[in-house]
Amino acid sequence: MSAKAYGLNELNKETTIGGEGQETDREIRQIDMSDFENRKSEIADQLWEASTTVGFFQLINHGIPQAQIDEAFELEAKFFALTLETKAQYPLRPGTNAGWEYKAQVRPSTGTADQKESYQITLPRMGDLWPTEDEVADFKAKMMAFERANWELGMKVLSCFALKLGFEESFFTTRHEPSSPEYQSTLRLLHYLALVDPKPEDYAFWRAGAHTDYDCLTLLHQRPGQGGLQVCPGHEYESQSWTSIPPLPGVVTCNIGDMLMRWSDDQLKSTLHRVRMPKPDESHGPRYSMAFFCQANKDAVIQGPQKKYEPMTANDYLQMRIAANFGGPKM
Repeated sequence: MSAKAYGLNELNKETTIGGEGQETDREIRQIDMSDFENRKSEIADQLWEASTTVGFFQLINHGIPQAQIDEAFELEAKFFALTLETKAQYPLRPGTNAGWEYKAQVRPSTGTADQKESYQITLPRMGDLWPTEDEVADFKAKMMAFERANWELGMKVLSCFALKLGFEESFFTTRHEPSSPEYQSTLRLLHYLALVDPKPEDYAFWRAGAHTDYDCLTLLHQRPGQGGLQVCPGHEYESQSWTSIPPLPGVVTCNIGDMLMRWSDDQLKSTLHRVRMPKPDESHGPRYSMAFFCQANKDAVIQGPQKKYEPMTANDYLQMRIAANFGGPKM
């Protein structure tokens, strides 16, 4: 693959980082979101420090009830337990970022399909993509409520970044407006497949190849006991130094995406991450996670306060990234 096969520098960089690398311990900052309105300035400083260095951080006392998270995980498992024929009625259509896919995502870093299936919820595009009540009872109503809870938490974090960048506090919130038909934030349910009768070489593959996210901010929920997530801060790209992120209860793991890195004129750092295969002495069972991607509305114009990059709509930016991950480079 040519080093200049893609139209964005972010993607060309991603093609160079598919190797195994080495594992390194480093601190992943935990940020307490309690008493948010009164502590906003303090929290904003902590978020900025974490996001301009490692680019990954974890939120505690974040306000999403654990019971709601557990319920969402149960509904996710029920959806993925449906037959392939049933799930195929709700397909991920090109360019929509809504619906179900099975081993369809090919990372520029690896050139091979991720070993997972996923179901994307992007509210204005769902139409007939919801499973029926007979298939998974209460799925639509409860997932919509869970989507909104994640949106609210994401907007708190983004309001802090707006203040630090010199924008109005509501700058990013108005550009992620859920009532707009241009809304394109996505709740993604992820089922990484169990490793069955593996050959020795199977352990060298990835459940999800190394990548940076292409949104503004990602909020990730992991199930305790189902690890594998690893991160590599930007300054470690060349050495490929990876740190495992344990799936802790009551914690939302967050990372900056390329959209916000561009919007901040590269002050905020998107972080390379991947999901490794289980090691031979670890559980080979499935892994479930849920990610909420704060993706600015289609008509939002991305340009930082320093105007380092030419303006680009969030729609154009996102379509370039989706096309690369589900269709490969334009040669």
